[in-house]
This record gives sequence, C-alpha cells and structure tokens, in this order.
Amino acid sequence: MKFFIDTANVGEIKQAAALGVLDGVTTNPSLVAKETGKFEDILRQICEIVDGPISAEVAAIDYEGMLREGRTLAALHKNIVVKVPCIKTGLQATKTFAEEGIGVNMTLVFSPTQALLAAKAGARFVSPFIGRLDDISEDGMNLIEQIVGIYDNYAFETEVLVASVRHPLHVVQAALIGADVCTMPFNVIDKLIQHPLTDLGLAKFLADWEKVKNR
Repeated sequence: MKFFIDTANVGEIKQAAALGVLDGVTTNPSLVAKETGKFEDILRQICEIVDGPISAEVAAIDYEGMLREGRTLAALHKNIVVKVPCIKTGLQATKTFAEEGIGVNMTLVFSPTQALLAAKAGARFVSPFIGRLDDISEDGMNLIEQIVGIYDNYAFETEVLVASVRHPLHVVQAALIGADVCTMPFNVIDKLIQHPLTDLGLAKFLADWEKVKNR
C-alpha cells in the first residue's frame, strides 16, 4: 500500500518524507486555505520534497474551467495529478485529461457507481471519503471493499485512494481489503508508529544497558 499525506503544510510534508515511507501528497482547497502563500508556489515546494503523485484540485465546476485550471496545474510539474470532483462535468474533464496524458484524481466519491464511472472515464486515482461516510452512520470501509471488488472484476487500472482517513484502524482495514493508497493527515501517520509496548520495551532495554555500562 502507498502512503500519501493529506496536507498542504510544507513542514508536515518534510517530517513525513523524512520517515522514508511517503509516496505522495494530496491537497484540497480547504487544506490550502490554512497555509500562506500562492497555491502554485506551495505546489512547487511540495514537488521538490516528494517525488511522487501530488494531487492539486481545480476550483472550477464547469467543463471548460476545469480544463483550463487543470492544464495550468499539470504544467507546473510532471508529478502533479489534477483533482476533480465526481460530477458530470468532472467526468467529462477526466476523459479529456486522460486523452491528453494528464493524470486525474477523482474526488468526493461516496458510492461504487461513482467509482465505476471514474474508472471508465480514465481517472488515475479515485478518492472515496470513508470518514465522512462514518460520520453519517454509514460503513465507509464497506465502500472500499465494493470498489476494490469491482475494479478487480474488470481489471481497471484506476487506483483506489482511501481518503478522509481518521485513525490507524482505517489504514489497517484498507490494507486488508487491498486498497492501493491511503492518504492521511500527519497525526495519523505519527500514530501508526506508536505502541505502548514498544515504549515500555525500549525503556527496559535502555535501563538494562545502563547497568551493563556501569559494571
């Protein structure tokens, strides 16, 4: 499974990249709004840190506007993947982008039918939002299982990018199902490393080592 970090914060991206397990970055307008500086400048900085797919979302919701913004974003760096919402014009733009060799991450996906349409339109990634489904008492991981099964049935090349990840259990469940990617905030990546028995074991080893040194 690939690990992406879901943020536009350059400091967090540097910390995650330093762990040696980061494969890409996803951003969205809400995340970018939290940072200072121009969107394009932030993207360029991110591309210098991470050599992997960097999702950058268009703000337009009309077909021509999506194409105009998406082409501009894709021209910034070879690793930019254009993020478009799963709406009718988004599907149309995805088809055009795919024909032009521009990678697309179709976002705001909440159903298996949306994911199927995204794959047929040629999206490189599809982003089902599991946390937001959990928020309304639906099983977000059930959606991941359905999408993975559908894609396997027809050998679609579109990668399942699990989004709106809230905690480490989401990551474990997605990995067991066979999702291609998990994108998560830095605090979730940090929690993946932590375990109280690791801390206790390390503390004991270090205490015992002090005894050995003082012999």
